[in-house]
Amino acid sequence: MRRRTLLGALAVAPVAPRMGLAQTTDWPTRPVTILVPFVAGGPSDIVARTIGNRMAQTIGQPVVAENRPGANGEVAARQVVRSAPDGHTLFVGSIGVFAINTALRPNLGYDPLRELTPVTLAVTTPNVLVVNPEKVPVRTLPEMVDWLKRNRGRASYSTSGVGSSDHLTMELFKQRTGTDAEHVPYTGGAAAATDLIAGNVQLSFQNLGTVAAHIAGGRLRAIAVTSAERNRILPDVPTAIEQGLPDFVVTSWQAVMAPGGMPMPVLTKVHAAVKEALTHAETVQRLNAIGFDVVANTPDEYRSFQEAEIARWREVVRTANIRAE
Repeated sequence: MRRRTLLGALAVAPVAPRMGLAQTTDWPTRPVTILVPFVAGGPSDIVARTIGNRMAQTIGQPVVAENRPGANGEVAARQVVRSAPDGHTLFVGSIGVFAINTALRPNLGYDPLRELTPVTLAVTTPNVLVVNPEKVPVRTLPEMVDWLKRNRGRASYSTSGVGSSDHLTMELFKQRTGTDAEHVPYTGGAAAATDLIAGNVQLSFQNLGTVAAHIAGGRLRAIAVTSAERNRILPDVPTAIEQGLPDFVVTSWQAVMAPGGMPMPVLTKVHAAVKEALTHAETVQRLNAIGFDVVANTPDEYRSFQEAEIARWREVVRTANIRAE
């Protein structure tokens, strides 16, 4: 009897690894959740829902975007880090969540490099230097620099919050041009633009999508875009590079990540589904219309980009001595 028991155990022993492998590489086997670290309606939410709507049509499972705001992305990030790396929990977040937070907050409760698996850089969008046309009588970047130097101690700029991409873009601009202005943070880009229009501050670097309509309506004047080339939505607005600021390229971006330790076979399937969703013609058209450029690169390409962004903004934060609120 003991020998039969032993032989039976040996007979089934090889099956266990195959079952375990199937469980870790089959995807999807149930609905997929995309966690969003901000409230509904913002860039991360728009990108997540756009991806999810298309993915649901191709993977044969529902894809649900779930908003988990708090602590500038940390609440959602902690949940993702604790989730199984089986492809059924994905994470769409911003430059702040995946790069700036590590530079700004030394006690951050998650490590976006070690505890998350890169899937792809989803989209990028440039920032635009805009001014209140009634308060700032400039039309070019050299005139802007001259105006700031003449109004040192009297100029102020709005941002969507401490550590946001628009905040650090302005800090980088100040460092590169030797200018200064008082920082006035708000709780989002919409509020920052509203107070700029009201004349309570004079200038701001804002995401293109936030200010495009205000520029078209004449409520704000665009001075420069921070992309490498002119943007199709603002074809008459020159880049900062064109106006004498070499290599001044800054993009706000959204990326897709997953829990750390995702097996390569699962990552390959997830990446293919996300890339198909992002590069579908209807998706590209929708995202382009609101100022996003679709990237959809490989996990390795995105990881290299992310590491470079972390290093870049860590230096800006250190030089400007910025502290998280």
